[in-house]
Amino acid sequence: MKVFVTGGTGFVGNHLVNALLDDGYQVRCLVRPGSEKKLARRHDVDIWPGDIFDGQDRLADGMEDCQAVIHLIGIIREFPRKGITFERLHYQAAVQVVNAAQAAGIKRYIHMSSLGTRPNARSRYHQTKYKAEEYVRRSGLDFTIFQPSVIFGPRDNFVNLFREMILKSPFIPVVGDGSYALQPVDVRTVARAFTLSLKEEKTIGRVFQLSGRDRFTFNDILDIIARALEKKIIKAHIPVGLIRIMAYFLEGLPGFPLARDQIVMLLEGNIGSETSFYEEFGIAPTPFEAGIKEYIRGG
Repeated sequence: MKVFVTGGTGFVGNHLVNALLDDGYQVRCLVRPGSEKKLARRHDVDIWPGDIFDGQDRLADGMEDCQAVIHLIGIIREFPRKGITFERLHYQAAVQVVNAAQAAGIKRYIHMSSLGTRPNARSRYHQTKYKAEEYVRRSGLDFTIFQPSVIFGPRDNFVNLFREMILKSPFIPVVGDGSYALQPVDVRTVARAFTLSLKEEKTIGRVFQLSGRDRFTFNDILDIIARALEKKIIKAHIPVGLIRIMAYFLEGLPGFPLARDQIVMLLEGNIGSETSFYEEFGIAPTPFEAGIKEYIRGG
């Protein structure tokens, strides 16, 4: 089977492409010209140069002779002045890919969403993710939707962000009291779920939450990362109101760490209500602390 992948040059994308290749799949990746080096195994992949918004016909041409499409493209933060918005990269991009798959005659479609995506979500991030999910559900394709929690693994932007902060200073800023809960999941689990779903007809038409087995508060996660680094930290709790005011004025600057939408998502937490995919897919969960110890010392 040949699989067309969008978002293959990203953190999750590279792990997924590796998993697909290891399982014997042929892989064709949509890659913007100049980004080829971001694809770890680019010499093993059929590269289709282009952008997600080059047009439906161009995308459909890239999907020719493929039997499945995996769509991963998404962002965690908006920069509207650069045209980087949730509406564009979550919803409109999904519409482009779904329509192209239909035009190419491909039925199997696997979609990357996010844990917390739901009707009437508070954050624009989750609102646009849900809008994309609804388009997929109405498409008539043989779809599977995955909703991962916060993802950790080598070269992630989650654990490694706090790793760098802890190595630079023992004082770590925390939004509010840090009691909001998270359920991090190993990137290898995510990649494995995607690859296995290609072979499992029972996953068609279903939505799976991909979360870790264990729930932690944000404070717990900082302690676990510090312990893995054998460092001591002091948490500097910053009032939520102050952070929101700062974000209002500074979120347009790339160097400012949080946008208002991210604060909304952080405070509401990110935990799953079920972990049935572990049993259905025969995947053993990776404990968070043991998982990060495999890579955190080297970044």
